[in-house]
Amino acid sequence: MGQPRDEVDASIPGANVADLLRLASLWKVPADELLRGTGLTEAGLREPATRVSLGTCATIVERAQALTGEPALALHMGMQMRLSSHGFLGFAAGASATLREALALAERFASTRTSAIGLSSYVEGRVVSLVLEERAPLGRMREFVVLTLMVGVWQIAQALTGKRLLGTAECAFPAPPYLARLGASTAEMIRFGQPVNRLVFDVGVLDTPLRSPDPVALALAREQCERELRAMVDAGFVGRVRQAIDAPGGLRALPEVARALHVSTRTLKRKLAGHGTTFSALVDDLRRQRALLLIDDASLSLAEVGARLGYTEAPNFTRAFRRWTGATPAAYRARRARGRRR
Repeated sequence: MGQPRDEVDASIPGANVADLLRLASLWKVPADELLRGTGLTEAGLREPATRVSLGTCATIVERAQALTGEPALALHMGMQMRLSSHGFLGFAAGASATLREALALAERFASTRTSAIGLSSYVEGRVVSLVLEERAPLGRMREFVVLTLMVGVWQIAQALTGKRLLGTAECAFPAPPYLARLGASTAEMIRFGQPVNRLVFDVGVLDTPLRSPDPVALALAREQCERELRAMVDAGFVGRVRQAIDAPGGLRALPEVARALHVSTRTLKRKLAGHGTTFSALVDDLRRQRALLLIDDASLSLAEVGARLGYTEAPNFTRAFRRWTGATPAAYRARRARGRRR
């Protein structure tokens, strides 16, 4: 079949690489040294149309970490993330009225920035989970990218609202060695060795007003984002399928989703295969996301959690949950409860 298109074409905007060069300059690292042999120039990275492949990005990131001597460079990168580096999407988010509106834009138009990372939010009761989905293999850049985005999204949200927002970041990889020297506060805000990469926060945060809402600017920026989305061949197709599956009343079946997207079931399955996934894999992932939220709701019994996910038999839910997390639902819930009491 060959590689899925997202794996072949996955790249990031040059502006994001330019941000890394600017950060490395604080350690007196020359941009030319980071870009050596890549065919890129500092001026060229500032051009709106410039894209950089994930492989080239990985080379530049590894050089930056080595030459700065700062293993926690991703955290610094996140703290310096700016809306202006995200094109019209950043412009639209900044002109939104609330964080809810800004987040909805980020989910819809994330694929206009990169096909490598997707954003999906899930709400269960009072808890929101914003999941960072790896839609193309990040390889040796995974830790850097995930930590940069986790910190960057949160600090941008605080800058837009002018308020200190509470929440937790969870990363699906082991804690890096340098974490110990960053202090207890950082360790409490970022948890490692979790099932997925996500930000978790109270649903009330979504209605926090932004400092500079501008309906006219928002309409113009959103229109441009829509144009960019339409210009991409099959842009965000997997994301649209996920949204169609994840209905308020429960997860939709294949025929329902095909009707919602105005394609045949055969075409739907063929297009998903072209993106390196299947309908059942998407359903399984959505169940996992919901399970991780529902399991934290102490008011629900484990049987109720399984039923909400469509499992009528408890053993089936237990097997699925163990496959997702490596633990039974009861063991996972107990571990989470102990962690919150610390």
